[in-house]
Amino acid sequence: MQHRTVHDVMTQGVVTARPDTAFKEVAGLFHRNDITAVPVIDDQDRPLGMVSEADLLRNKAVQPDPEGHTSAARLSPTERARAEAETAGGLMTSPAVTARPHWSIVEAARVMDRKKVKRLPVVDEAGRLVGIVSRSDLLRLFLRSDAEIRAELTHDVLGQTLWLAPHAVEVTVHDGVVTLAGRVEQKSLIPVVERLCRSVDGVVAVHHTLGYTIDDTDLDPGRPLVPSRVGPHTPHL
Repeated sequence: MQHRTVHDVMTQGVVTARPDTAFKEVAGLFHRNDITAVPVIDDQDRPLGMVSEADLLRNKAVQPDPEGHTSAARLSPTERARAEAETAGGLMTSPAVTARPHWSIVEAARVMDRKKVKRLPVVDEAGRLVGIVSRSDLLRLFLRSDAEIRAELTHDVLGQTLWLAPHAVEVTVHDGVVTLAGRVEQKSLIPVVERLCRSVDGVVAVHHTLGYTIDDTDLDPGRPLVPSRVGPHTPHL
């Protein structure tokens, strides 16, 4: 089984700013490159922080409206300084939350969710910027076709990884949702099959009606394995 990494989906030609890049130049970078954020890097290409559209809009949000009413925003001194900053170094959110090229898609998604960020600068072992990965990059995995997902499940997971007999498990995939039917030798193998199938890139969910020949999950030491006398077993998901 091969899982795609951050390196596989990241953008390598990254548009960047320097700490002294002017406010209007940052806005120009967004417009010219059709992007919504840029990493701010130092002289060694190490990310210091991120400037997003929201950081620029904060400048207007704290200003009086056209009728002269003062802003209702109540900002701390630090937040107000950022809102009134004139360069990328003052506008940016720091420190930068970064990813590594070898991370799995799952690792990157977890960091984005935990840190509440929409994109991650990707850095090498020396901390230098080598790419950037966004939410939309990660979601591209779900564009894999059902046929492609089914082929990987059948060949790589059930055949090459678990060495199940051909046709022991029937696999159907519809809109990324996988359904498994059939029978495996041991009951303890069912959650393993489900977990490995769920880990395949592009899989949205896994359902199954897998049966088993031998219940090996609740046996005393030395007790012989007893074949199941019942039909396909459907555990709760």
